[in-house]
Amino acid sequence: MGKRATVVGSGPNGLTAAVALARAGYSVRVLEASAQAGGGLRTAELTLPGFRHDIGSAVHPAALSSPFFRAFRLRSRIDWVTPDISYAQPLDGGRAAIAWRDIDRTAEALGADARAWRAALRPLSSHLDAVVDFTGSQLLRVPRHPLTTARFGLRVLQLGTALGRGTFSTKEAAALLSGVFAHANTRLPSLGAAASGLFLAAHGHTGDGWAYPRGGAQRIADALIADVRAHGGEVVTQHRVDSLADLDWGDPAAGDVLVLDTSPRLLLTHPGIPGGYARAIRRYRYGAGAAKVDFALDGPIPWENPDVARSPTVHLGGTRAEVEHAENTVARGAVSGRPYVLAVQPSVLDPTRAPRGKAVLWAYIHVPADSPLDPTELVTRQVERFAPGFRDRVLGSHSMTAAERVAFNPSDIGGDILGGAFTVVQAVRRPVVSPTPWRTPMPGVYLGSASTPPGPGVTGMPGWYAARQVLRDAGVGEVVPADLFSV
Repeated sequence: MGKRATVVGSGPNGLTAAVALARAGYSVRVLEASAQAGGGLRTAELTLPGFRHDIGSAVHPAALSSPFFRAFRLRSRIDWVTPDISYAQPLDGGRAAIAWRDIDRTAEALGADARAWRAALRPLSSHLDAVVDFTGSQLLRVPRHPLTTARFGLRVLQLGTALGRGTFSTKEAAALLSGVFAHANTRLPSLGAAASGLFLAAHGHTGDGWAYPRGGAQRIADALIADVRAHGGEVVTQHRVDSLADLDWGDPAAGDVLVLDTSPRLLLTHPGIPGGYARAIRRYRYGAGAAKVDFALDGPIPWENPDVARSPTVHLGGTRAEVEHAENTVARGAVSGRPYVLAVQPSVLDPTRAPRGKAVLWAYIHVPADSPLDPTELVTRQVERFAPGFRDRVLGSHSMTAAERVAFNPSDIGGDILGGAFTVVQAVRRPVVSPTPWRTPMPGVYLGSASTPPGPGVTGMPGWYAARQVLRDAGVGEVVPADLFSV
């Protein structure tokens, strides 16, 4: 009998690990607690019939640059929407800062900050592969592109502290960058937020920009699941794993392996976990939660600024000072009356997401961990601030609090959707300091979730690195993604 692999969790990393191991000859079984596979890559009618909402992630700027997904040929397996505008940040009075895919068009609209914007982002966006190589792997290694790595590090140091506030003189440029930095769900300014934000902003000025799948994020999951099944694997839904002690996953001595696309805390249920490793897992920190709301709308959002109406991704929060205040309020354990809202209106360029003439809006705010706050009214007020009349367009809504997220996805500890607090320290200690953090001390057990390098985002790379570690430990040798898809 050949080697077997059990994968717990069918998010992008679990499915990536499953694809890799199935193609390498393992008999693969994926276990998913929910009735629908895909983890954060699910799309469903949450509000009204015909309105298709992304349950987890919605826009995927890092998916098409991911080395694994490039080898997987994700671009050709599903249809992608590539907006001219990667993201927008409306300001009061009908003004807005717009991040076009064209960096020069973006910079020219920023007036006095044109040169500073180009200087900050062009060296990164024009060498995106090198940025992805550095940020998309274990940081405890010698970078293969030292010049781009140095540029990236210098920009993080420049913009990740209060001293960086002098980089831009216009409200538009400062707001445009702060909206991206706030994705990191941490105190602002900070080095971790700057690193995450610069990675995303660099993607915004490339050919793919902030692309997303036509029809919803579920398309990515479906493509991965189809490949698993095509290579003999199976995906089992409604199979919840609460304890590894109760899981019949195979014989490590025979080469069978267990790959977890879960929170590291599930490892604490392994009867053979060493005390030192258990203490490290308990020390691993989680960040603030996310409270999400989806809207079914009786038409497009009536934004005051027409360019915002063209942008699928919109950062709502106003000026840099307002965004920083909102995020730092969350870090102090409260929620601002004007929170930072990460919003996506996919139907502006994808008519498959709503009935003809109608629209959908996906949005979330950051809240303290385990918060029971329903975000619907706070989000509605922030949208209404920049799009008067929005409230009258709402046909229905569906919300999920941070406290409810754990029941929906046990990996979202306290509602943290990033797999752990995204700080500089935890970029290295994710979840432990090790050159091979995907391998656990327990024989045959591997961790391949967003709680391992390179961290959050729909890249599939944590799952790929876990699968690669499995193959290395099995004596296969060094494998790159292209090796799996060469035939």
